[in-house]
Amino acid sequence: MSGPILNPFLNSPSSLGRRSFLVAAGALSLAACGGGGGGTSSSSSAPVAQADIDKAMKAPTQLTFWTWVPNIDKEVALFEKKYPAVKVKVVNAGQGTPQYTKLRTALKANSGAPDMVQIEFQAIPTFTITDSLLDLRPYGASALKSTFVDWTWAQVSGSDGEIWAIPQDTGPMGMLYRKDIFDQHGIQVPTTWDEFADAARKLHKADPDVYLTNLAANQVAAWHGLLWQAGAKPYLTSGKSDITVSVDDAVSRKLGAYWGTLAEDGVIGVEPDFTDAWYAALNKGRYATWLTGAWGPAFLSGSAKATSGKWRAAPLPQWDAAKPSSGNWGGSTTAVIRSTKNPIQAAVFAQFLNSDPTSARMFATEQFFFPATKPLLAEAGFLAGAPAFYGGQKVNQVFADISAQVDPAFQWPPFLDRVATDWTETVGKSLADKTGTVRALGSWQSRITTFAKSQGFTVKGG
Repeated sequence: MSGPILNPFLNSPSSLGRRSFLVAAGALSLAACGGGGGGTSSSSSAPVAQADIDKAMKAPTQLTFWTWVPNIDKEVALFEKKYPAVKVKVVNAGQGTPQYTKLRTALKANSGAPDMVQIEFQAIPTFTITDSLLDLRPYGASALKSTFVDWTWAQVSGSDGEIWAIPQDTGPMGMLYRKDIFDQHGIQVPTTWDEFADAARKLHKADPDVYLTNLAANQVAAWHGLLWQAGAKPYLTSGKSDITVSVDDAVSRKLGAYWGTLAEDGVIGVEPDFTDAWYAALNKGRYATWLTGAWGPAFLSGSAKATSGKWRAAPLPQWDAAKPSSGNWGGSTTAVIRSTKNPIQAAVFAQFLNSDPTSARMFATEQFFFPATKPLLAEAGFLAGAPAFYGGQKVNQVFADISAQVDPAFQWPPFLDRVATDWTETVGKSLADKTGTVRALGSWQSRITTFAKSQGFTVKGG
């Protein structure tokens, strides 16, 4: 994959491969999804007998897996070695939106859908609301709950206990910072958002060419991660027709006032990220921090090579230092499409690919994914990595600790693409224009509410 391919929701990589980064696919609107999977598989949660699973895994089977992960054939080969009767055809149906568009088309036509598919955490509600994903409980997935970080398991679980996918990688948010710039200006690593704001003003006053950080109109994913950290519950769904939208509540307004004021005061940058100008700014020291997911350290080391040795990692500043928390930005799963003719084999594949210790470790070492499994996040070898780019700091340890502070209760709406577009045109625009961010939250709330009602939802305001 050459060069960045940006996602309409994330506008950034969810994970990094060698010399390139992956795209986290944007969610699709309920209206665009059409019908469900039209699957032949039972939706019952009754367990499939182990004897039947063992028998199925010995039967010659061809599965199709849609994924944008580079070099994933290596992990797939591990599965095929353990289950030689089952062959997996890996198909890159497009990074991000192209894959989801093709999947939506196949689901609507009841033809051409894969057996398994790569899907981001935030996109899961888009497909569960149309009954397009297979509940993996009957195939033994419940036994894996303790293997995965609690909040990741919550992201793939349904309100009635369904297991819609198996976590693969994550993006708990932290702060990468330029130690040399901090030292030059006598800035301590901020541990609270008040300290962060003070540092932003101090730094920009001392050097008008440097900003503490950047928050731009295309950073809707970062905004959601910051909402997540602040304890917001912007979307709460009940069943398939009720949703509470709370993007203009007290927590959201606190966030809006904070970042809106910093933007209006001109002490943070507001240029779009993942552009040539943004890459150049990172290399030239225009930004002293980057608030990013756990994939950020590997990405930055390849994108800002001129700054090697100058960066360090720390947790996000906190709203309440006594209750440390973080949000997530990025990460994906393996889901099984409900229409598969081979549900047992597909479900076993999804589980093996992401929970087998060798496969999970390979994702971390080959594709530089940040792990979703507790054993790998506690593994001494993984935690001991001390890259020179970060001055020998154990960056994996920093983000592993942060991963334990992500709130499991955060939910996504089933029409995230529309939510993202509305944010960009309201809140995002206010940051770019350096005016009216709190007021823009009301416009965002109104637009989401209007759209949700037009799709048949009963909407409650937060």
